[in-house]
Amino acid sequence: MDKVVVVGAGAMGCLFAARLALSGAQVTIVDVDRKRLSIVAAEGIHLHDETGEHVVKVKACTAEDADPADLVLLFTKAMHSRSAIASVAHLAKGSCCALTLQNGLCNAEAIAEVFSPANVLAGVTDWPADFAPPNGVAAHGTGHVWLGAFDPAGETTAQSAVELLNAAHMGAQHDPQVLAAIWEKAAFNAALNALSTILNLPVGGLDTPEGRSIAGAVIDETIAVAATKGIAMDRVRLLAKTDFALANHKAHKPSMLQDRQAGRPTEIDAINGEIVKAAKAAGIAAPVTSTLAALVRMGEPGRN
Repeated sequence: MDKVVVVGAGAMGCLFAARLALSGAQVTIVDVDRKRLSIVAAEGIHLHDETGEHVVKVKACTAEDADPADLVLLFTKAMHSRSAIASVAHLAKGSCCALTLQNGLCNAEAIAEVFSPANVLAGVTDWPADFAPPNGVAAHGTGHVWLGAFDPAGETTAQSAVELLNAAHMGAQHDPQVLAAIWEKAAFNAALNALSTILNLPVGGLDTPEGRSIAGAVIDETIAVAATKGIAMDRVRLLAKTDFALANHKAHKPSMLQDRQAGRPTEIDAINGEIVKAAKAAGIAAPVTSTLAALVRMGEPGRN
């Protein structure tokens, strides 16, 4: 597994594309922004990470020109998952697999509408990345990736994807219980990303008694919702992850805040919105998560 197509030339897409290319993988990055693609093709991705400054050359093109690959990495915003994966449907032949490390819930299900479920991988990452348009990305510190198979038949493929990512020093681990990890990431993002967006503050600005209280309430509501689906989440680990972010990622602007500041729609419906939808279906309350969702939606483009 060494031919990779990264769909989405934003912060996370550029970070993973650049680090994979530095490790020797053959990387193509795909996007709908032709101007950005032309700059990436000409100048490469400008990466600043814990190892220093790099200018990384990758192939950049629109989806229809992407060559056959071993792995498709989906890094678009969650609301674009279906259209993005459909755009690379020609890559779904043979043994090519597709991995989502996106924010939010239900992304793997969208991929499985195009790729065979046995070739669908899902996971989460806590790599912090800030995008500097049109072709710059900075990672503040290091991170991890947890991934597993959407279908039990894909576990061997999941192991191969872990090896590929670890060749790029991405801290990847195989997680057979990846659904729990995805829900834990959704809880984390529903708490910190939404609050950061509402307050227009980087993560460090949430490190107050009030911020911690609100984040804890969202985490508890999400744990209760996940339990109705038979998904057991680790509250201690989630709170520790929140503490770590508040202490070590103080300058990081979550992608939701970056979208708000750029005047783009956010992923609020795929994160807080999906948690609230699942809560309603289960007949339980999620008032804090719902309130944060409503406040973020009030500031969406075109709402005022």
